[in-house]
Amino acid sequence: MKIGLVGKPNAGKSTFFTAATSATAQIGDYPFTTIDKNVGIAYVRKPCPSKELGLEPNPNNSLSVDGIRFIPIEVIDVAGLVPGAHEGKGMGNKFLDDLRQADVLIQIVDCSGTTDLEGNTVEGVDPLNEIKFLEDELHHWIGEIVVRNWSRSARAVESGEKIENFLSERLAGLKFTREQVILSLRKAKISKPVMHWGAEEGLALAGYLQEIGKPIVIAANKADISSKDNIEKLDKASAIITAADYELALKNATKAGLITYNSGDSDFSLNDEGQLNDGQKKALETIRQFLKNNGSTGVQDCIETAVLEKLDLIAVYPVEDETHFTDSQGRVLPDAYLVPRESTAHDLAYKVHTDIGDSFIRAIDCRSKRIIGKDYELQDGDIIKIVAGS
Repeated sequence: MKIGLVGKPNAGKSTFFTAATSATAQIGDYPFTTIDKNVGIAYVRKPCPSKELGLEPNPNNSLSVDGIRFIPIEVIDVAGLVPGAHEGKGMGNKFLDDLRQADVLIQIVDCSGTTDLEGNTVEGVDPLNEIKFLEDELHHWIGEIVVRNWSRSARAVESGEKIENFLSERLAGLKFTREQVILSLRKAKISKPVMHWGAEEGLALAGYLQEIGKPIVIAANKADISSKDNIEKLDKASAIITAADYELALKNATKAGLITYNSGDSDFSLNDEGQLNDGQKKALETIRQFLKNNGSTGVQDCIETAVLEKLDLIAVYPVEDETHFTDSQGRVLPDAYLVPRESTAHDLAYKVHTDIGDSFIRAIDCRSKRIIGKDYELQDGDIIKIVAGS
């Protein structure tokens, strides 16, 4: 599963990316700072079963801090999108091609209203326009792929091929599944015969495909320098109030040993106030006030809303020893996997390794020690032993 960071140029995407992943992206106050996509790892927080079980974990593919598991997920920061991107304007073609890999999108909106849709510095911009503009670009992009060379392509459907099969194959490169295509067709309720579909039908279907297959979380970024009116507008639009520059500052201060802070925290503690000069103290106090007013910097909230709500993923913990909750090397709760809700024990076996999935015999719920079958529906926080043949 991958998160795509999207938005117009100069909305703070690269700062958000660096703050979310602690990776280094080029940060600059001018359009098209990002030309080649940046790829990094962010983390989703889930309760670690080790605390409940009174064990000391030995995490392998994730982190565990004070009873919280930080599970990695890939983030892609792509070039800024400008009006007409679906026609190739700006970095449009590259932007859209990079987005094929993303399962869910976080749109970074300039809540301050100080940049236009092309990323140029102006005043008094309505940030709500960014939301509509990006949706329009995505819908045109997807819609044009749906009906490309349609008069010739639709003959296959007229000849008897099911429309859902035809479109699933056509849209596979955008990571739309057959189930998502079927649901989108049902919701779009297009009555026109397939042979007569055109741009209008493509757009109608594209809207549902995007909503279902590439849902969007809105990050109202630069909230620390935004007007109250803009923040209220975006709050009503279900945006998450975000200050990526504050998150980045807190992470940098943590790396320097000045403070103790974990992503998503509502506060931080000073390690040694004597190390701080007056300017640093003032800056940290400003950030602390923002955290007090908003609960967090918003960056971690965006990541977790995208993964846990939009993608509806749950955390499961495979082990080899159901008594000691360890792997073959004796590591306690070494791995945590994010899987779609309604995944089965057999699905988990394949996620661990293809050979284990192929030779699956049964599984064990390690808490209850109950034997479960391949169709057992995994629950959030499950600890599972997979028993496979040799």
